[in-house]
Amino acid sequence: MKNPVLMIHGAFCGPWSLEGLQQKFQDAGYAVTAPCLRFHDQAPPPAALGTTGLADYGADLEEEIKHMDAPPIVVGHSMGGLLALQLASRVPVRALILLAPSAPWGIPPTTLFEIGAAQAMHLRPGYWNMVLEPSRDVALAHSLDKLPRHMRDAVLDRLVPESGRATFEIMSWGLDLSHASEVDADATTAPLLFLTGSEDRINPPSTVARIAALYKDRATAEVLEGMGHWLIGEPGWERLVERALEWLKTQGL
Repeated sequence: MKNPVLMIHGAFCGPWSLEGLQQKFQDAGYAVTAPCLRFHDQAPPPAALGTTGLADYGADLEEEIKHMDAPPIVVGHSMGGLLALQLASRVPVRALILLAPSAPWGIPPTTLFEIGAAQAMHLRPGYWNMVLEPSRDVALAHSLDKLPRHMRDAVLDRLVPESGRATFEIMSWGLDLSHASEVDADATTAPLLFLTGSEDRINPPSTVARIAALYKDRATAEVLEGMGHWLIGEPGWERLVERALEWLKTQGL
């Protein structure tokens, strides 16, 4: 019997963003659970979303894993990738597939864009306690930039507000004395596959390579040419799934 799969969506999203991947994994015989992160299914969300942190998301995901029959294969996109890495250091998991994961505490940015994006957040004093509305302009310029124009509105219309606290913990980890985004790589024994788009500006391959290096020979890091941050839904996303399923076979899964 194949291990169950837990899929974790990214910031400003919901399980809908992983529907294509979920269907492909199910077609391959995996039982997939794709939960919605706390408050991401409420419109409008409560003010409490603003102060919901990575630890809160992680605690909810740990509860999901407790109800699984075996340690899961964990798939995470962007912020969901970081949450997957944190889970792997706390509870047994069988393997991890990280799709353009956000960097944990202590991994410095490798591009000026990353530095500028983090600094720009501080133009909104107190954002770390706010409910952050999705920005269509930012999404179009930096996340959905490789998505054909006729497909963009379908994604934009489904974006949801995100936690200012979780955003701060990821983007300004150097100011976070609680180290909320920290991972314990040595506590993770599962194999890891990192897949990043060559054109990803948000979590670029050069930064993701630094994350993978924490896991030494347990990690395989690959770059998908021509793909951006929305590699889960851009044209050609199927090859991402094919590579992930192929890798699982090499791991006996």
